[in-house]
Amino acid sequence: MERVQCVVIGAGVVGLALARTLARAGREVVLLESEDRIGTGISSRNSEVVHAGIYYPAGSLKARSCVAGNRLLYAFCEAHGVAHGRLGKLIVAADGQLEALRDLRSRAAANGVILEWLEGSEARHLEPELRCAAALHSPTTGIVDSHGLMRALRLDAEAHGATVVLRSPVIGGQVRPEGIELRVGGEEPMPILAERVFNAAGLGAQTVTRAITGVPPGSIPPQFLSKGNYYGLSGPAPFSHLVYPIPSQGALGVHLTLDLGGQARFGPDVEWIDHENYDVDPRRADSFYAEVRKYWPGLPDGSLQPAYAGIRPKLHGPSETAPDFLIQTEAVHGVPGLVNLYGIESPGLTASLALAEEVATRAGVLPAATR
Repeated sequence: MERVQCVVIGAGVVGLALARTLARAGREVVLLESEDRIGTGISSRNSEVVHAGIYYPAGSLKARSCVAGNRLLYAFCEAHGVAHGRLGKLIVAADGQLEALRDLRSRAAANGVILEWLEGSEARHLEPELRCAAALHSPTTGIVDSHGLMRALRLDAEAHGATVVLRSPVIGGQVRPEGIELRVGGEEPMPILAERVFNAAGLGAQTVTRAITGVPPGSIPPQFLSKGNYYGLSGPAPFSHLVYPIPSQGALGVHLTLDLGGQARFGPDVEWIDHENYDVDPRRADSFYAEVRKYWPGLPDGSLQPAYAGIRPKLHGPSETAPDFLIQTEAVHGVPGLVNLYGIESPGLTASLALAEEVATRAGVLPAATR
């Protein structure tokens, strides 16, 4: 049986960032991915936005890792030639939403994020097509080529000795005195005995944990699937900034984002589902027109086309308060060497490098001083 120091399960952006961090710390790392490519799950189905850290409760892991991750991500992209753009974002409010906009500004400030207040005329000076009473300008919000980012993370991890193994799903395992044995399926099934296992399997995180005998079932949180649909704009977009409405009901609202080619897309909405399904129903566009026209009344009829969908791995249901990211260690489940990452949704892309350091620190691989 092959023995390794560290196994990371899941080659999404967080798993890749974690494998890189562990390898750079001098650990032997094997990164297992069930699909035939890296980043085919949550990491490839999002807005590709580099968030500033505005929306999350002060002191929460989401807030801390997003604010730190924003800086780390831009630095990594610049150092490794990953395409990105600091476009900035406008969060827009109607007349009856000014107090909510002030509250959002205060929440951002508590996280160390300074936003500029713009009156409606000032916002329209930046974006003439906008309709709003006021807006907040976030200069550190941007966009990134998520696939380019993941390729660069993989290359840097491999350059420091990590091994990425594709088509290798974890189908079972056993907690043993000498470590955690994993049964790996795929084209070349094999057992691996690891000193440490980092479960970053995204939508499959709970399934992976359940497959490992010896992990208390009661330690595994429930999972809820929240689908987000996106629609693309068929013509050119008259915007150079990202545009977000005031968040509502635990979601950021149907916002306008731009890709690196300047093409606009809108989303995501919130659709609670029972199983993975990435079809985008063209009929849902009706509600998108209504939401977008609150801040862009000039959106042309018939201009929204189904683009793609992503699924958020929620730890709560529709009527519950969104919890923080969950990094679960031996202190909770009692299994030495096992770290489970649950509920890593937005802003997981932005937070990925900071989360990797956080996980490695909690696992004792990095000293606390490096955080």
